[in-house]
Order: sequence, then structure tokens, then C-alpha cells
Amino acid sequence: MSLSALPLFPARVFAELLAPQLGGLGRENEPVPRLPGGRSTPVPPGREVHVSGSAELCAAPDRARVSIRLGSRKGVAGEARISVSRRLEYIAQSARQRGVQEENVTVTKDFNRVENAYQMEAEVCITFSDFGKMQNVCNLLVEKLGSSVIVSPPHFYHTAEAVDTLRRQVCLAAVGNTRRKAQEVCRLFGQSLGKPVLIREEEMKEWEGQIDSHPFNSSDTLTVQQRIQSATIYASSKVFAIFEIKGREKRKNKLI
Repeated sequence: MSLSALPLFPARVFAELLAPQLGGLGRENEPVPRLPGGRSTPVPPGREVHVSGSAELCAAPDRARVSIRLGSRKGVAGEARISVSRRLEYIAQSARQRGVQEENVTVTKDFNRVENAYQMEAEVCITFSDFGKMQNVCNLLVEKLGSSVIVSPPHFYHTAEAVDTLRRQVCLAAVGNTRRKAQEVCRLFGQSLGKPVLIREEEMKEWEGQIDSHPFNSSDTLTVQQRIQSATIYASSKVFAIFEIKGREKRKNKLI
């Protein structure tokens, strides 16, 4: 599924110094915890810093699928089968020799009678995680089998695990950026950052890469790098957080 690009907004940092309410209710009218004997826990004269931050990451595709089609039409059924089977065996052997696992190779066959001849067609789909191996296999098949096979351009895509990893990483990066900004705000006023009170992801966006080429170019004319660029996924995350402010930052001054 293609994802439409949406505009990104620059990260903002702002701080609000809030004095907590004193008495029977704390922040957001929450009851103040009680000490043994019914006494109220004293509310520290702390303050809060409210910070928003964002991050943007990208992930190149981690899989590529290549389709190799071949066929034969003969007057004798056995000859058509033998012609296709020999090339299928060469394709499978070439892939194995270059480290492609058997579970990443799928073969489909179709046998028909056309007019006064027998036609057998086959398609081999190979999934690669190593794009260098993919190019080596495709180049070898084109060189050795020539026009007797049709090698499709590679289709690049992401596994579900790769997409989930990108989403987690961009969210964690946004949280880290937000915390660092909160620390900078506190240091600006000589304060020390406390524990988080609230961390909320407010926005998550994903979109696919765009190709810097003429819009009328056919997808069949794209280079491998252009295909990878087109399949690259970008993700951005915007986070809002509230941190406590401990008080003045402690500075260690050593007298020499």
C-alpha cells in the first residue's frame, strides 16, 4: 500500500513552570496520598517543564523479489517438458550456488496444448535479502540463458518486522530528543530535570520515497538504486512530555 506524504512540522520546545496546588487535592484534582495516621503527604514546591519534540527516520527495503519466466512449444509433449526442465534446473542450481535458500525459491508450471503443439510455461520467483547476490544471479541468467528466459526487474519491499522496527526506533528517537530538550531548558535556568510525569506520542506519519526523475519515465527503465529509493519508507513521530523539575542543578566545584 502506498502512503501519501504529509507535511512535517518543525519540533517546538516550550516550558511552563507550574506550581502545584496545596491542600487536599494535587495535580488535576487527584487526591493527595496519605501518610500513616491520616496525615497528608506534603506537596513539594516543585515545577514542571512541558516539552514537545520530534524525530524522522527512514528504512531501505530489506527484501527483493525477482521473477524469471520461461517456456517452450514443441510438437511432442516430452520435448517441451525437457526443454523447460533443463533451464529450471540451471536456474535453481545457480541460485543455490550463490547462497539462496530453497525456501526462498518458488516454481510454478503450466502445461497446455496450443493448436497442434504442446506448450509448457514456468515461472521462478526468488526472494533475496542480499541485493548483491540478486544482481549476480540475474546477470548470470541473462548471460547464460539469453532470450530463452525473461528476468523481471526486482520488486523491493519491507518485511513486517522491518516496518515495526522503524516505528519503534522513530518513537524512541523522538522521546530521546524531547528529554534532551527538556534538560536544555532546565539547564538554561540552572535547574535539574526530574522524572517524567507524562509521555505521549501525538503524531505518527509514514510515507514512501519519491524518485527524482521525469514523471513520464516508465517503471521498467528505473535503475536498481532508483527502485530502492522509491521503496524506502520514511517515518516521523511527534512526542509531548511533561517532566518534573527537581530544583537547582548541583554543581561540583573542586578546589585545587
